[in-house]
Amino acid sequence: MAVADIVVVATVTFGTQVLWLGPHPVAVASSPFSYTTVSAGLTLAWMTALTLWGTRHARVIGYGVTEYRLVLGASVQLFGLVAIVAYLTGADLSRGYFLLGLPIGCVALIVGRLVCRSWLARVRRHGSMSARVVLVGSAEENARVATELARQSTAGLHVVGVHTLDRASFGSTWSEEDARQLRDRLGELQADSVLVSGGAVLDAHDIRRIGWSLDPSRQHLIVAVNLTDVAGPRLHTRPVAGLPLVHIETPQYSATQRVLKRAFDIVGSGILVLILSPVFAALALFVRASGPGPILYRQERVGQGGAPFGMLKFRSMVDGADSRLQELLSAQGRDGTPLFKVDNDPRITPVGRWLRKFSLDELPQLFNVLGGQMSLVGPRPQRAAEVEFYDDDAHRRLIVRPGMSGLWQVSGRSALAWDDAIRLDLFYVENWSLVGDVIILIRTFKAVLAPGATAH
Repeated sequence: MAVADIVVVATVTFGTQVLWLGPHPVAVASSPFSYTTVSAGLTLAWMTALTLWGTRHARVIGYGVTEYRLVLGASVQLFGLVAIVAYLTGADLSRGYFLLGLPIGCVALIVGRLVCRSWLARVRRHGSMSARVVLVGSAEENARVATELARQSTAGLHVVGVHTLDRASFGSTWSEEDARQLRDRLGELQADSVLVSGGAVLDAHDIRRIGWSLDPSRQHLIVAVNLTDVAGPRLHTRPVAGLPLVHIETPQYSATQRVLKRAFDIVGSGILVLILSPVFAALALFVRASGPGPILYRQERVGQGGAPFGMLKFRSMVDGADSRLQELLSAQGRDGTPLFKVDNDPRITPVGRWLRKFSLDELPQLFNVLGGQMSLVGPRPQRAAEVEFYDDDAHRRLIVRPGMSGLWQVSGRSALAWDDAIRLDLFYVENWSLVGDVIILIRTFKAVLAPGATAH
């Protein structure tokens, strides 16, 4: 990661100097330094800032959006400091570093991190470059945590074994014999981390004793707090009188956040409509040639606050396909269940099957985004009949606009069960951030280009 960072930073700083000032060395006005010296110093300062901000810390890289937040924060604050120093010293520093180097550098650093993360994810799926974890807790807690970690293999926590505790057989406190058994278990499995999966059996004193029994030089203790679907930015830990208090910020949807998200939707969808206009024209011709019926298909979905709206798609089925839906669901035994998906749907045209595989049928939803009915990223827009299956928690999905893409769409699509799809959408609603939207859109482009087996 450090090598990738220094290649990006050096290329951007010296590249900015050449593009903005020309290939020949130039001295900084009112300063004894040349711009070559400035570029070298800025490269060193930028790398130092990335290190001091912890952007390459083992607990940060490879998973989540915290890494990208730190990269952007370190870069912007460094250039702010450079601007202040230049002003106070009277140095007439070229504006090219700020107008060209900073934005290009931030984008290039993020792209570099994405490339490294993609490689790391592939390696971690095979169990390499991951912490070898032994779960400690009840059978139910261990099974729950193991399932979630297996689903998110890119997080770098590879479960190699479990140490199951049963309240009936487990003593009132963690004993030396328990510690010896755990150490033996770690040695047998060559594990380097212990993850306490819950507090049903173990209390705070037990967890502390587990930590004491580990080798501090090579073994680590992780505790799974019983807080599901809460993202890192909403969690803040603070020790008070020896108590490790965890502060959980209440989800807030301020006017600033709403304006920012709407502006992002308008600009993003407007640019995409302009760029993809030739694609729209070509797809319209394909749909027209696929058989009788309209080019665009309008289906009623439930939007923000439960208000219905007409979601646009390129027609991918034969004309009058909706009238056969209940018949097909009943034939497959799926009548009366959520997620109205028909396996091997005979209503889909050959062109429509290709459009759906690459999600091209959903491009007209960009006009729904421009019209304010949808967002680029958000919960999956569902039909009124599917909303009837919502419990009280699931209704929180309707707080925000539904999205063209979202966590559901980039995490398995048709392969996900109803409960998993709802959980992912609720996680998005509870933990929205603009950086998170950008990451989901990047994952969306990847899923469109390489749809995989879950795209139907």
